[in-house]
Amino acid sequence: MTVLISAAELRTAGRCVLLDVRWALGDAHGREHYLDGHLPGAVFVDLETELADPPSPEAGRHPLPSLQRLQASARRWGIGASDRVVVYDASGGLAAARAWWLLRWGGLTDVRILDGGLDTWLRVGGPLETGDVVPEPGDVELAGGGMPVLSIDDAAALPASGGVLLDARAAERYRGEVEPIDPRAGHVPGAVSAPTTENLASDGSFRSPEELRARFAAVGATRGTTVGVYCGSGVTAAHEVAALAEAGIDAALWPGSWSQWSNDPGRPAAIGPG
Repeated sequence: MTVLISAAELRTAGRCVLLDVRWALGDAHGREHYLDGHLPGAVFVDLETELADPPSPEAGRHPLPSLQRLQASARRWGIGASDRVVVYDASGGLAAARAWWLLRWGGLTDVRILDGGLDTWLRVGGPLETGDVVPEPGDVELAGGGMPVLSIDDAAALPASGGVLLDARAAERYRGEVEPIDPRAGHVPGAVSAPTTENLASDGSFRSPEELRARFAAVGATRGTTVGVYCGSGVTAAHEVAALAEAGIDAALWPGSWSQWSNDPGRPAAIGPG
């Protein structure tokens, strides 16, 4: 699976639908950042309203949108049936990977993450434009089923069945030392800590496939292993799925993630390093 596109490649790639997915916990100004400067022709994508259904204790903070809602959004972004789509942000792909994963889940095959995001684009001399972009509506049709998904029960059963469940949150959240947003601290029993930020090099680009393979092998995730990934609410876990794909390892995403688990008092929370 081809996941990434470099800034140099993008500059000569021809027609692409560019999606700007600037979002971060604690920063509600993604659209303002976009208006101040974005890749030429890029369309702003609102993660909270377009890449997720409304939150609930039962489904988590960022439930998957329905296939119908996702298709309507993709058409609004100007995506046609044969288009290549490139997604980016200003945080190493940690938000943009959600759009990458959702469009792949919807059935599109030519979707890439701009490796290194906005910073890398600027480093190679890529231009920016300001203001809003409203494209002509696209005609893409999404069939669904393009990426594997775990339910909460699937995730609970995975470690005991010989699979590997990776927790992509910061290590201190995994250990239960802090919990800034969800109802309870800790992690799913049997899950292994593998923070998403460790997928990235110091310049915000993805580590090489060789480095990623070694990183994931160290936590038991190798080719042929059944691998699932969760985070706080299924956003940065998509980045981990992308990194695993770069390493040649298939992985399923658990959309509800810890925000779903921690809202269910009947689910145990493990504390500590493992």
